[in-house]
Amino acid sequence: MELPIYLVGYMGSGKTTAGRLLADKLGWHFVDLDEAFQQIHGYSPAEYIREFGLEEFRKKEKYVVEDLADQIPFEKIIYATGGGYPCWEDNMECLRELGTSIYLKWKPEHLAKRLSLTDLSERPILQGRTEKELLSFITPQLEAREPFYSQAHYTLPIEVCDEQSDERIAQKLFAFIRERV
Repeated sequence: MELPIYLVGYMGSGKTTAGRLLADKLGWHFVDLDEAFQQIHGYSPAEYIREFGLEEFRKKEKYVVEDLADQIPFEKIIYATGGGYPCWEDNMECLRELGTSIYLKWKPEHLAKRLSLTDLSERPILQGRTEKELLSFITPQLEAREPFYSQAHYTLPIEVCDEQSDERIAQKLFAFIRERV
């Protein structure tokens, strides 16, 4: 397994929270690429999308990932990508070249339930939706993104992720990585 590790998956799949827990367990560094975007550009991804549009955000997001890969000198790092990052241009191919990618796979209904319990104001495309509306939105979008996510080096399957706590997902990732590093 090549380092660093990039966690990919839909919004709410646990990339950030489980990723932080995982990095702590491993004693590695952690970078949330949405937080890095905000530090570099002065806007959260949601603010940037509202101000400049999704297309401009995706362009800037790509540079953040590539720049951080060049600037951060250590390999033992876990990155949490944005949910749509792997689905734009050749981004998934880029992640595969930069390190090891792991897809956190969930059923749409469990993502909808999980996301309905969060502050959707930070997720502009989901803002104002009920759990039922989230499911109607997430299902086709997840189907469209699946071909990109499934290009990850490894997949943490639905049986491992669905309805699990972030702590449990981090434990599964920890065991998975320890077997391979």
